[in-house]
Amino acid sequence: MANTPQAKKRIRRNDRRAEVNGARVGRIRTFVKKVEAALDAGDKTVAATALAAAQPEMARGVAKGVLHKNTASRKFARLTKRVAALG
Repeated sequence: MANTPQAKKRIRRNDRRAEVNGARVGRIRTFVKKVEAALDAGDKTVAATALAAAQPEMARGVAKGVLHKNTASRKFARLTKRVAALG
């Protein structure tokens, strides 16, 4: 258990940050799921639109530190490849 005031403050702050970061990651997952749903439906125009909306969300996640740069890049590249493969 935390004994010093600073340690107690860090616990409070970490709890707040975890909540905010969890919401950010959840938001990114929602955008990615919209792209995947459009891909499963086979609708290229909707998938491309959803992908265009998901890319800035992933970039924001990288900027805020909730996603690693390479992870976001990999996910975006794979989704882009799948959207391009729709005929």
